[in-house]
Amino acid sequence: MIEIDALHKSFGQKTVLDGISLGVTQGESLCVIGQSGTGKSVLLKCILGLTRPDAGRILWQGKALDRTTRPDFMNRFGMLFQGAALFDSLSVWQNVAFRLRQRMPDAKARAIAVEKLARVGLGAETADLMPAELSGGMAKRAGLARAIADDPAVIFFDEPTTGLDPIRARRINDLIRGIVTETGATAITITHDMDSVRAIGDRVALLENGRIAWDGPVAQMNDAAPLAAFLGQQNRS
Repeated sequence: MIEIDALHKSFGQKTVLDGISLGVTQGESLCVIGQSGTGKSVLLKCILGLTRPDAGRILWQGKALDRTTRPDFMNRFGMLFQGAALFDSLSVWQNVAFRLRQRMPDAKARAIAVEKLARVGLGAETADLMPAELSGGMAKRAGLARAIADDPAVIFFDEPTTGLDPIRARRINDLIRGIVTETGATAITITHDMDSVRAIGDRVALLENGRIAWDGPVAQMNDAAPLAAFLGQQNRS
């Protein structure tokens, strides 16, 4: 679904991405991990077109993402932001249906929003609340409902459990895994939470010094030497 080929990105004298090549197949859940400042967010921004790489290619279903192909890609992805990123001035259902309202009547968009809210464990009474009335866990669920509202082919998760206590984090991880499995969507998760990796991922890629230090099945990561230092640091924290 998405292939990253020899991607480079620098900011001034600092090299952030140093020839990264990585791919994710249809229906696969890939987790990208690494210490702060290793380029995880920059990689995500390059895929989304928010940052222009210095060199390399990003392919969508075998075609380079450019002015011709990017509109199709932009219409077929969903995103769960790190802080949920709900619009304060819109109700919950309006947030969830933000994209849908551009092409269908509000009544139909609201019905879909309520359906997606139910999928993430939020009742219909939540639809008319404002984001300020939600707890952190509810806001994250509402953000997840928005990410899946348009039945995307690819879903990006940016630190999906940041700011949540362990119980709520586990519930979000279970929701994400269930949604990815049910929909067959391709998932790319940026995270430092190894519990999320084990719950969500099929594959894990470790970013280190701007390169992929290890890429393999989640089931094998405890035996991978390049991951030992990273896992050790996570365990100490």
